[in-house]
Amino acid sequence: QVQLVESGGGLVQPGGSLRLSCATSGVSFNIYRMGWYRQAPGKQRELVARITPGGILNYVDSVKGRFAISRDYAENTVYLQMNSLTPEDTALYYCNAYHLLTTTDYWGQGTQVTVSS
Repeated sequence: QVQLVESGGGLVQPGGSLRLSCATSGVSFNIYRMGWYRQAPGKQRELVARITPGGILNYVDSVKGRFAISRDYAENTVYLQMNSLTPEDTALYYCNAYHLLTTTDYWGQGTQVTVSS
């Protein structure tokens, strides 16, 4: 059974940093593409960053150079390091696991990130 548990969200001032964590169980990084999505109030959920089993990274243009996705095989955890945060980054951030063979999506419950002075 796949479980994704996000943590690390919170309130941060503009220009600050946060690191989100997604603790996984039932997931093999060798067959799952892992990603972070976000949804701001009144907006659609959007892809923020993702990493393929082969290590290919993708980022939405608005976070390139500021955010970094990574994974730790030993800890079964995916991270999202977020730097130079702006109020536009305020959203509920979700961890996603996409099974490349079954094309099944799994989601965590989300962690709130609020960037405000």
